[in-house]
Amino acid sequence: MNYLAHLHLGGAQPAELLGSLYGDFVKGPLQGRWPAQIEAGIRLHRQIDAFTDSHPLVLQAKARFPAARRRYAGILLDLFFDHCLAANWPDYSSEPLEQFTLRVYRVLQNEPQLPGKLALIAPRMAAQDWLGSYREFAVLEQVLAGMSRRLSRPEGLAGGLEELQQLYAPLQDDFRAFYPQLCAFARRAAG
Repeated sequence: MNYLAHLHLGGAQPAELLGSLYGDFVKGPLQGRWPAQIEAGIRLHRQIDAFTDSHPLVLQAKARFPAARRRYAGILLDLFFDHCLAANWPDYSSEPLEQFTLRVYRVLQNEPQLPGKLALIAPRMAAQDWLGSYREFAVLEQVLAGMSRRLSRPEGLAGGLEELQQLYAPLQDDFRAFYPQLCAFARRAAG
């Protein structure tokens, strides 16, 4: 799962939203480095990732990609699933997407101690409405271009958008079958 899904699944309180995002930026043991509620969000983020990575529907979705692409299928799938969530947001949340994303951006803006790279990207994330922009499939091309620049083998994502386009219907079906299960898992894991 990518940023939008983690934020959607992580809880509504500011510390829960922060923890949902910190999970991509904070590595290693936590041991009181962050407030308890943020650390709980980071732990939930990690549990969501583990559940997702081992789920049969996600493994099935990754297997839809050509063998040469499988190493990068997880990255493509994370982005595509965020697109599916944003494009079908009213199916999963009663809060309008625009209201949700503005609330997230305010929480990020009001947090003086964002970790590492999150502190650098949070202003751009808000200014360019990264979370809301996932609704548009074409935006994934820009996201993939940005990700490619950060990979040691950027050619691994070349042509990925075209494959997502070709696999759109079955991958969307995979998302629709998987996401409610992930929502239920996140509710149980959050306790």
